[in-house]
This record gives sequence, C-alpha cells and structure tokens, in this order.
Amino acid sequence: MFLSFFNIITILIPLILADENFDEGKIVGGAAAEDGQYPYQVSLRLNDRHFCGGSILTERWILTAAHCLSGFNDTSIKVVTGTNTLDEGGDSYQSKRIVSHPKYSAALIRNDVGLIEVDKDIIFGDKVAPVKLPTTDFSKSDYPAVLSGWGTTTYPGKPPNELQHIKLTVIDQRDCLNTSLRVTNNNICTLNKKGEGACHGDSGGPLVADDVQIGIVSWGTPCARGRPDVFTRVYSYVDWIHNYITV
Repeated sequence: MFLSFFNIITILIPLILADENFDEGKIVGGAAAEDGQYPYQVSLRLNDRHFCGGSILTERWILTAAHCLSGFNDTSIKVVTGTNTLDEGGDSYQSKRIVSHPKYSAALIRNDVGLIEVDKDIIFGDKVAPVKLPTTDFSKSDYPAVLSGWGTTTYPGKPPNELQHIKLTVIDQRDCLNTSLRVTNNNICTLNKKGEGACHGDSGGPLVADDVQIGIVSWGTPCARGRPDVFTRVYSYVDWIHNYITV
C-alpha cells in the first residue's frame, strides 16, 4: 500500500482537533537535532497542531508538498520558524496565499510541490535562514542526504517534542523508478535499512544533500518497512518555484 505521508492526517483531522493526546511524531530511526541545526525547517500547523513540514526559501515563501495544501484556503495555515520543539518557541506567520503545482495529481501523487506565501517578512537569524535551491540536477546514487522533521515513528504513533533528523541514502534512479509506476524522473528515492525512514508528519519536509535541498517528502509505504521513500525532485521544479519567489 502506497500512501502520501500526509493522507492519514487528512482523514484524521477531526480526531486531531478533538483529542488533545493525538500528536504528530518523529522520523523513524532518527535522533533529536541540535537547536538551530536546521534553520530552514518550519512546522505547518492547523489550530496549533503540526501536520506537515516545509522549508524557508525567502523572507516570504515556504516550500512544501502540494498534498500538504489540499483542502486548505489561502489563510488557514500557520507557519512556525526558529524552533525545534512543537510546544514552545519560534516565530509564527500566517499564510497569505497557497499555491500547488498546476499539474499536481492527488491520485498519482505526481508534481507534488507547493508554495506558501506568508503575511509578513520572516525574521532571519541564527536559527532562521533560507535553504539553498539546486542549480544542477542531482544524479548521485548511494549518496548521503539528511531528512529533518516531526513525523511519526509508527503507523500511527506518538511524537517527540523535538525536531528529529536522520541520514538517508539516495538510491540509483533506476531502482527508484522500479519502486512503483507512480514514480517518474521528477522523483528521488532514499532507502536505508528497515526501521529507518520518513513517516506521517514528515510530509513536505526537506531532503538536503551538500547544503542544497534536493527533495521534498512526498510518499512511501508506511513506515520504514524496507521500501524506498519517495521525494519530489526539487530541481525539476526550480523554474516554477522562481516564477513565484522572485516576483
């Protein structure tokens, strides 16, 4: 069964709002990140509940997955920057506009990239800074990349309060394409040993290699079961992204 790492959250939103004990969780097999280690990481929240991750591009724009934006109006998402913890700290910004890729397919989970414009300039500092976008395509295999986020450890599961991170291995693109008919060359895949990978709540978060964001958490077989995790390949959408963030 293939699922976006957010669709279970979409189904359970009424339960999230009704049950104070329900939370998002962490990367499977990860460890707590150091304070300020990933200054580009943001938490996307609805009614102060984390549901997806994202990354800072500019003072006004956040990069995330299109499936994280499905069903929301332009002003319903809170973006929290500058904190590793879900229950305190950081600065909050309200979404002003949300944009999903025009060719996003929810059925196939393709072109799974989206942008959030916030209502005021994000304040940069030691713990808040933009991520770098790729200027060339990423073609390496068996290469380390870092994922950060607050995704669940089990399906479903409980969270750590602190941001988690894990080193993942980018696999050969041919193996990535063999994962599913849904996968195209606009995706990147990672695969570690069973028990390590992304899970619900990591959706929309950044996969970074050599200080450049190469992927956006999109979907996989929940969770960390020895199957590849699938990411949106950021380089495939750089021109589309720049059309918005450079205006």
